[in-house]
Amino acid sequence: MSIRMLCEFRELPRRALLAALFTVEGAGAAGAAEAKTVLVAGATGQTGRRIVERLAKQGGLAVIGGVRDVTKAKSELGKSSIAIRGAMVDEVKAVDTKGVELKTLDVAKDAVDTLAATLTGTDALIIATGFVPGNPFAMNAEAHAVDNLGTKALVDAAKKSGVSKIVLVSSILTNGRGWGQENSPGFQVTNAFGQVLDEKLEAEKYLRASGIDYTIVRPGGLKASAPAGGLVVSKEDTLNSGEISRDLVADVSIAAVFDSKASNKVVEIIEDENIQQPSKDKWFASI
Repeated sequence: MSIRMLCEFRELPRRALLAALFTVEGAGAAGAAEAKTVLVAGATGQTGRRIVERLAKQGGLAVIGGVRDVTKAKSELGKSSIAIRGAMVDEVKAVDTKGVELKTLDVAKDAVDTLAATLTGTDALIIATGFVPGNPFAMNAEAHAVDNLGTKALVDAAKKSGVSKIVLVSSILTNGRGWGQENSPGFQVTNAFGQVLDEKLEAEKYLRASGIDYTIVRPGGLKASAPAGGLVVSKEDTLNSGEISRDLVADVSIAAVFDSKASNKVVEIIEDENIQQPSKDKWFASI
């Protein structure tokens, strides 16, 4: 495990029907498969921008990017740059945002009602937010505000606005303390940045108890390069090392919205250069 593990109104009757479906067991998967409007929170992040671009190219969807500043986001997404995140230096490619609507969304500042208004009309929400390590004296507060309270606020807003599906991009070793990994290098190095794994775990628990159909995607160490191997999808609390391309994380996050086999599951994902890429219909089948 490396330090790369750190961080990226339709018709009322139809919405009412979707909301009703989620009051019975197993209905969430059906609703998720019918998603027509998808909002990505954290759309300018390294993973979020990949998700937005792929959704837009998929066609047949209304794609919304949730960003803190719409004007700034348009500029950032439209040009290539170099991003420095902690000890990571990544080349950031320009994103084709044709067909993407950008909306103001700040998980650390917006009230739940404000977030709910932003989410109105959304079928599925992909949460790809995460604090960026900077000031060492502020990291704990920032991780708490974004990765914990910010995600919880989005969950509350999703419930208020009738969102049918939430996909949360989290991290392996989020529950490291729960399965004896608190002294592992991966947990120690990553959690040193604002206790971010502990904060993410609290948000995960909150989502799982929300009653909304969810998929929690826990990637290994994130890399900006294209996939060099096949996707490994494992059950929760089983992977303590490994890396994965942000491209694959984006692909898995999108697939989780539409694949009923991903309903109410936690999946951990890394790459293995010694295996072939499995077909998408098998990604969630064994979890």
